[in-house]
Amino acid sequence: MSTDAISHKAPAAAAAAAKIRKAQQDPALVRWGLTFLALGVIGILVIIPVVNVFTVAFSHGVGVYFDNLFANKDTFHAIKLTLTVVPIAVAANLIFGISAAWAIARFSFPGRALLTALIDLPFAVSPVVAGLSFVLIFGLQGYLGPFLREDGFSAMPYLVSAFAALISGLVYFLLLPGNPNARTGIWKYPWATAIAVAVITFAVLFFLQQYFQVWPKKESLKVIFAIPGLVLATAFVTFPFVARELIPTMEAVGSDEELAAVTLGASGWQMFWHVTIPNIKWGLAYGIILCNARAMGEFGAVYVVSGHIAGKTDTMPLRIEKLFQEFNLEGSYAVASVLTLLAIITLIIKTRLERKVPASATAPGPMKPNTNEEDL
Repeated sequence: MSTDAISHKAPAAAAAAAKIRKAQQDPALVRWGLTFLALGVIGILVIIPVVNVFTVAFSHGVGVYFDNLFANKDTFHAIKLTLTVVPIAVAANLIFGISAAWAIARFSFPGRALLTALIDLPFAVSPVVAGLSFVLIFGLQGYLGPFLREDGFSAMPYLVSAFAALISGLVYFLLLPGNPNARTGIWKYPWATAIAVAVITFAVLFFLQQYFQVWPKKESLKVIFAIPGLVLATAFVTFPFVARELIPTMEAVGSDEELAAVTLGASGWQMFWHVTIPNIKWGLAYGIILCNARAMGEFGAVYVVSGHIAGKTDTMPLRIEKLFQEFNLEGSYAVASVLTLLAIITLIIKTRLERKVPASATAPGPMKPNTNEEDL
């Protein structure tokens, strides 16, 4: 074919392609109309309220702003309490999320589908209902209320010892050599040794707590209207976030590299730290960010279990509501500005992480169906 024929066909092909693209596009009026509509809604519902929060907070100057945050003892206590409760709840959800994701993504067992459904339960249950359930269990008139009121600390040695025994068993399996031929001494009989280590840990720690009288005798243990209740409520409403981010990530990554590491003789800890964590690190960070953001702003469940006691059990969201009811707008908006600033920082980090997390990890779609009958 001559170059002249090619030169004549090239413009015609380009024109045809442009015509097809134009046919596939919406009219300019529709595109620009929807764009301006979206920007208007975002401006009214997001931008204007955020700007208004900072405007009112700084309306009387920077000095008054910081006085509202730090000179007011109740407000400062609410900030400290929030910064105490949230890290504990996030740490608990981190441990639970990794454990649940590992179990669901790597193993097939009876009740797997039920566990997956239970992880999503806080998304379906109202936070107020969740807080009320804790009151019905741990409150003075609840199921455990009389026991906690009379001698609640008597259960602490058992709980602490049991938790330490569980951790010791998990540590043993993490350090267990992956190659069966390398298992000698205490590694030769894994299950028997792990149980023995857990029992010894429980017995020794329980004896030490009793001997040194770590916990008081015949004293009540407050869960509701105290920090333990705030942690429980916050952890309950936020525990799906880490697990729901990690499950699709771990399923997408697969277990081939982990099996290869075990085959080469890596221990459970070496496999987890050098293979699993690098593969899921962005999904893990993404889940922690979302969990932290949700925990910072939790109101409903915390309101029920806290008793709304100023200077004792008020977190930042509760303090904002109380200051607003007292017509202290500058103080209320000052605390609100702190939460808003944290939300903006979280949004920036979340946006940056979304570029690094696999698409399957950020999509909250349904779980991969499990065809094993034992999972039902």
